[in-house]
Amino acid sequence: MCGIFGSFHRNPSPRLEEQLQAAQRLLQNRGPDDRGLQRIAVAGGQIALGQTRLSIIDLTPGGHQPMSSLDGRYTIVFNGEIYNYKELREELKLLGCRFQSDSDTEVLLAAWAAWGVRCLPRLVGMFAFAMLDRQDVTLTCVRDAFGIKPFFYAPEEGDFLFASEAPALLALKSAKTRPNWQRAYDYLVHGTYDSSPETFFDGVLQLSAGYFLVVDLGARKVGAPERWWTPRITERHDLSFEDAAELVRENFLQSIRLHLRSDVPLGAALSGGVDSSAVVCAMRHVAPDHPIHTFSYIAAGSAVNEEKWVDLVNQRVGAHAHKVMVTPQELTRDLDDMIRAQGEPFGSMSIYAQYRVYQLAKENGITVTLDGQGADEMLGGYVGFPGERVRSLLDAGRPGEALAFLRQWSQWPGRSMAMGVKAVLAEWSTGALHELMRMATGMNKTPDWIDGQVAGEMALHGRVKRFRSGAEASGRRMSAQMTNMLMRHGLPGLLRHGDRNSMRFSIESRVPFLTLEQVELTLSLPERYLVSDAGETKHVFRRAMQGIVPDEILSRKDKIGFEPPEKEWLVSIAAQAREWLSEDLQIPFVRRDALLAQFEDVIAGRRAFSWQVWRWINFYRWKACVAD
Repeated sequence: MCGIFGSFHRNPSPRLEEQLQAAQRLLQNRGPDDRGLQRIAVAGGQIALGQTRLSIIDLTPGGHQPMSSLDGRYTIVFNGEIYNYKELREELKLLGCRFQSDSDTEVLLAAWAAWGVRCLPRLVGMFAFAMLDRQDVTLTCVRDAFGIKPFFYAPEEGDFLFASEAPALLALKSAKTRPNWQRAYDYLVHGTYDSSPETFFDGVLQLSAGYFLVVDLGARKVGAPERWWTPRITERHDLSFEDAAELVRENFLQSIRLHLRSDVPLGAALSGGVDSSAVVCAMRHVAPDHPIHTFSYIAAGSAVNEEKWVDLVNQRVGAHAHKVMVTPQELTRDLDDMIRAQGEPFGSMSIYAQYRVYQLAKENGITVTLDGQGADEMLGGYVGFPGERVRSLLDAGRPGEALAFLRQWSQWPGRSMAMGVKAVLAEWSTGALHELMRMATGMNKTPDWIDGQVAGEMALHGRVKRFRSGAEASGRRMSAQMTNMLMRHGLPGLLRHGDRNSMRFSIESRVPFLTLEQVELTLSLPERYLVSDAGETKHVFRRAMQGIVPDEILSRKDKIGFEPPEKEWLVSIAAQAREWLSEDLQIPFVRRDALLAQFEDVIAGRRAFSWQVWRWINFYRWKACVAD
């Protein structure tokens, strides 16, 4: 696990050494154990490749980066872990490959030399890397299928820059970068972020999940990103429900085995929900004698307190339990540090609970954690995709089953028939109809704290494009929406939160749900296996985990996670928040007086609380701490 960075310059500036050192310092938390930097003359210019290393596998100097192949053709800087490196190593040995270390980085180098881009689907892991090919005079940049590990880049007048985090990349740029005001508008008004290659910094891009791009150093040309993995949702008809549950169980347990490979202490983040509980219980199932440390946020005295579920799991597996409780004053103290760590604005203050969980793991000597991220998006979680599920049934000509599903779905806690009908109507809304529906609910109305005239002069568009995966014609609407959430809207932001929060404390966060084999399996299953006819989410996974996870957990009908009492927190820090929002940060399209008036209405209870307020605070502090 590492931070990586690099640059290619035709004519390196006198400041280049200073810039490279600054980028490396900004990535120190991602890799406190070692650092490397290599400058290579190529194509009439100079390429610099740098890394900061968090030693997880092969703690010896044999894992030092940048690392070159034995023949000198390839040099790599790599951030991530290849969990099946031992199996790939044996396969590559049969092809005549020789190895000098026990590092997964060396295995990745050999795999690339043997198979090129075709090696990527064979990798079980999380990764972002840049591979220099001296023979072809190219730099190939790659990001894993789900975007677990980050990769930022910026073409700059024939030069090329990249880094694991945006602030490190900004240190490499020749000039100060202004905010991307369209992304800022999208975030402040609609709450969208991490849903496209564009970032909050103008001219800085992120490589999308499952893509690679090739930089032709000789021609000084940055190729268009190319997709190396595309999720498929074609339905399988060869598995009964029980067979599917058994296969899901086998795949998940095998993933846990691989994710336990580590030469340093590891633990698990435990919220008490189905997903994190399954990870912890599966750890005990596959490693009966392995010490397990769990780390949990406890919302003491709140309706969202999950401590009883956390305790149940810890008792079941005999874990060493570590818990953290948070006060609003601690949030105020740590907010700027967390925003700097995140690098870009994010959705809500629930991210702070996660930040403190990783801090707790660091304080207890843990370097690797396993986490439950990604399960909802691949297993039909959250509230069970009622609109898409009904649409799939209607597409199949089964209106009676669609109505029966909606009735049963609506009986679960936190749901209603009205919610289900609204979701179904939304599923049919596209184009102009979608815009009309959003306008009818006030969602496309320009807020009064936005200066519409200025936004217009800046050519900022106020509409949210409704993304469609292109797979809806198959009649598998729910599966198509799950791919959308996996790849574009939902999971990318959650993975970003986890990566930055964990790396702030030099913790490697592993997500064992997210392997190609598991995701391709669940996306291919009949939709009723994922969300049952009775409206139960993660239906097949709950069955798969029987006998491993306590029945009380598997039968839970609510979903909370690391969820703090955000409204109470806001009221407690209102004075400080008011001071932050009163700063004139030169956000051109925001009417600060109207924004402050709405803030006061929320604090006084005259207006309903929403995450909008946290977005204001988040953006203002980001603008003050990071962007200026």
